[in-house]
Amino acid sequence: MIKTLIVDDEQRMLDLIALYLKPEGFHCEQATSGKEAIKQVRHTTYDVILLDIMMPEMSGWEVCKSIRETSEVPVIMITAREQKEDIVKGLKLGADDYVTKPFDGDELIARIKAVLRRTGKRDRIEIDGLAWDGVNHELTYHEEPIKLTPKEFAIIGYVMKRPNRVYNRDQLIELIWGLDSETEGRTIDSHVRNMREKVRGSGFPIDDYFQTVWGIGYKWVQPRS
Repeated sequence: MIKTLIVDDEQRMLDLIALYLKPEGFHCEQATSGKEAIKQVRHTTYDVILLDIMMPEMSGWEVCKSIRETSEVPVIMITAREQKEDIVKGLKLGADDYVTKPFDGDELIARIKAVLRRTGKRDRIEIDGLAWDGVNHELTYHEEPIKLTPKEFAIIGYVMKRPNRVYNRDQLIELIWGLDSETEGRTIDSHVRNMREKVRGSGFPIDDYFQTVWGIGYKWVQPRS
């Protein structure tokens, strides 16, 4: 799952972009001001940032400059302004691409994926034939697709990318459903059970890798040969 921060002072635009991205496997978080965005970037790791330029108090240019002082996260500027000098200014400040409103949802997704590929942030991991691809939102075993729900896909992605790290249920809820979610731990268990059945059905020995830490949560381990 591609963790995305959308920054815009208009809630309507934040919701519209999230509407485009979520069905494609993006995990979307929002910031309604430049100061809020900078604060979130300092405390959270994102795969890509979609940043509006024309915001009150602190412009997207200022936000981009501040982000670049501490992070190399890909930044795509999104704005209604299309003057050449604005595009050049954004790129000079460290932006990776530039999209002008109004934009097509498919075009936006394609531009994001292109930036992720270009910056080396493909968000892909392969373990013994099981490949998790966050950009294309696809899990495969020996190139055969395994159909998972977005939540199941996110759960296995988090543990595959951080082997031997134990995720408790509250951590997974916060990462996947969000801080304000009222989701309970048994919901995680249900998603894990369904995910395991689907991956097991592909022929991959999921139970040797994805293990339950009783009373705590789950982790990914590399079986001993």
